[in-house]
Amino acid sequence: MRPAINFITLAVEDLNRSLAFYRDGLGWKTDGIVGTEFRDEEAGVDYSVAIFELEHGVGLALWERRNLAADARVEAGVAGGASFSLGVPAASPEEVDAMLAEAAAAGARITAPAKMAPFGVYSGYFTDPDGHLWEVAWNPARTG
Repeated sequence: MRPAINFITLAVEDLNRSLAFYRDGLGWKTDGIVGTEFRDEEAGVDYSVAIFELEHGVGLALWERRNLAADARVEAGVAGGASFSLGVPAASPEEVDAMLAEAAAAGARITAPAKMAPFGVYSGYFTDPDGHLWEVAWNPARTG
């Protein structure tokens, strides 16, 4: 298998609420909810999804938890926790602070204010409305 990821799908409880958080709150570009015309009646899957184009050709899809679970034939599970985090790079410590403030203004919960780690990375964490954990980080070894 190639070591590559070109899209990430986040399971969300309320697609419209999450769309508003990422599009209106964080300012990420999207065509809104698409795929409303597609449904798998047998599996009970509604393919309505919101897709955001991120940098470097990576896509972020928001899909209601029940539909993702039904499509994958797994239990829906619960949101949140520290199973994984998604990282957003920043160009400076000041940009980390600004991006965390922007996320908070959009309705995110800041779980860990930004601080300098012993290994030289400045970062902080927030959760989106569904509890997905995001880290905003400035790593001086990865700039330039």
